[in-house]
Amino acid sequence: MTLETGSRLHFGLLSFGQAGVRAFGGVGAMIDRPAIRLRVERSAHFACAGEEAERVAAFVERLARRWRLASLPACRVTVESMPRAHVGLGTGTQLGLAVAAAVGAWLGRPSPAPDALAALVGRGERSAIGTWGFARGGLLIEGGHDPSAAPAASPISPLLVRQELPQHWRWVLLTPALSAGLSGAAERAAFARLPPVPVAVTRQLCDELWHELIPAATAGDFDRFSQSLYRYGVAAGNCFALVQGGAFANAWVAEAVAAIRAKGVAGVGQSSWGPTVFALLPDETAARDLVASLTRLPVAANAEIVIAATRHTGARCELQG
Repeated sequence: MTLETGSRLHFGLLSFGQAGVRAFGGVGAMIDRPAIRLRVERSAHFACAGEEAERVAAFVERLARRWRLASLPACRVTVESMPRAHVGLGTGTQLGLAVAAAVGAWLGRPSPAPDALAALVGRGERSAIGTWGFARGGLLIEGGHDPSAAPAASPISPLLVRQELPQHWRWVLLTPALSAGLSGAAERAAFARLPPVPVAVTRQLCDELWHELIPAATAGDFDRFSQSLYRYGVAAGNCFALVQGGAFANAWVAEAVAAIRAKGVAGVGQSSWGPTVFALLPDETAARDLVASLTRLPVAANAEIVIAATRHTGARCELQG
């Protein structure tokens, strides 16, 4: 059995830290590259191989406890490909959900709803864009956690909007080597330091989504969508200025964003904590032209550059032979 899912771009949160206001929420999209692909096959006992093998084993051990299995499943899980972790592409969530979905299918278990799938592997504590993206793909807006709800009542943030983008639009990703965004304990410590997002800023971000970004996406208006995407990312990023030093994670990200915008590309930003920078182009030709011009710039030295399309389907699981 094989399972393939894409990567998640996150354009920024709507709120955090404000009493009585829904926490987190935000907007993002699924892309087809870089992809996670894993294989599950028969084995006399449980084994795992490929990238992040220890992490995969931990996910399976958690699944065995949640499903009350007498032992680990007799199968071999191999991660055949995946992007580097902690670069802003939601790799941990996609990997955890992929392992849970593939091993569950291998064992003949019913396919769980997205919130139940996330709970199985401990994902969705803050953002649920990756969880909804794993299940459905597309451009996604989530509403955030309800502060008045009991923890068990809302395991992940609810999905408010799923919108498809024009098939010919392309994303160019620029990821520096040997650099990573915040995760784990460092991420939790960062949130503990950050001041609450002012209610006025949350309103500004919501207005940008409902009055500009979503109408532009629905109409397929590339220029309007691109401009809104940049405005939203800067406004959301400024909420992290105490930790990042500004709207972007570091000087390299700020330089890369400025360099791409100087070439006339409006829809540029940082995905999640970075350091991956994304740029939206109207088609494959424009994307390739941008890549060719970026490779001549110092900011792109030792950086991985990928062209991706928006992924409009959920993860694909297939039984082989």
